[in-house]
Amino acid sequence: MRDLLELRDEIDVIDRQIVELFERRMAVSEEVAEYKISTGKKVFDKERERSKIETLTAMAHNDFNRHGIEELFSQIMSMSRKKQYQLLARHGVAGRLPFIAVDEIEKDHVRVVFQGVEGAYSHAAMCRYFGEQVNSFHVSKWRDAMEAIAEGAADYAVLPIENSTAGIVADNFDLLVDFENYIVGEQVIKCEHVLMGLPGTELSDIRAVISHPQALSQCEGFLDRHRNWRRIPYDNTAMAARKVADEGDRTQAAIGSAFAAKRFGLEILADQIYDNEANSTRFIIVTNQRIFKRDAGKISICFEVPHRSGSLYNILSHFIYNNLNMNRIESRPITGRNWEYRFFIDFDGNLNQGSVKNALRGIREEAVNMKILGNY
Repeated sequence: MRDLLELRDEIDVIDRQIVELFERRMAVSEEVAEYKISTGKKVFDKERERSKIETLTAMAHNDFNRHGIEELFSQIMSMSRKKQYQLLARHGVAGRLPFIAVDEIEKDHVRVVFQGVEGAYSHAAMCRYFGEQVNSFHVSKWRDAMEAIAEGAADYAVLPIENSTAGIVADNFDLLVDFENYIVGEQVIKCEHVLMGLPGTELSDIRAVISHPQALSQCEGFLDRHRNWRRIPYDNTAMAARKVADEGDRTQAAIGSAFAAKRFGLEILADQIYDNEANSTRFIIVTNQRIFKRDAGKISICFEVPHRSGSLYNILSHFIYNNLNMNRIESRPITGRNWEYRFFIDFDGNLNQGSVKNALRGIREEAVNMKILGNY
């Protein structure tokens, strides 16, 4: 039996040969890229790569090595593609993205739709982004808001996309796929719940507190100090505030935002009653135009991948090779296709950046499909 040092020396020799062969292969890949640039051929040839992998794995002598050869050459081919994408970009063949850069998102003389009722957090997000004098209307469902901008009844829609404690609003991720609407901005609203009642109401007058179940649970610590108050679930916080205002009953109070209290003429009886100070909701500003601000710094995309081992890794590697920072990934089941998923990703970047164009080109060619949801 050879000793360990001798074996390691031999591995070192083999590894140097592998490095030399890898660099030779990358050099040939550059020539392949030059050929494809001159002929207009696509970088990714799925059938060619599948056939090549089958030929190479057939040369292995056992199942373990066959699997290893498949994984090794899948990665080598993936790196070769990325090299070719970079060369295409260097030669100005990065492709044009169907989005127009604008200096500012138009906020005057526009019509905005939000889901919910006046006084809701979505209404507050709209006013924070567009100003309180904006021409607006509200609808009962998120889909109604998306349809309103798709049909031209509104220029923009304001929709919740995630809450820092409750997680994503899954239905709105799906709606971004169903409609040809695009994100152009975002607004974060802190969920700073207050207790509100009719002007002049004292805490000792209260017998019932009305609010959305989630808001009630987010203020459980405060409510536990007033165990004689009945907790009444309601459709949402703004409608609870309006109910208290309309019914004129001093024994009733509502939990919601200070914005709702002001909207319905109620008095804040106690503020900062929430358990989690970090509780916030992120809203997206959506339009049917493919536009983005020139200084936008975040991109959202979605895509599906082939249902086989390594597919997601190969897609995500485009962010690594282009030095792009990915800050979110979510998955949603694809309707009608059991156990298959669509992935949603947010990453830092601007659609005018070469590295972004390079990454998106690679993802578009290798994913089953890809949609740019917006740059904002």
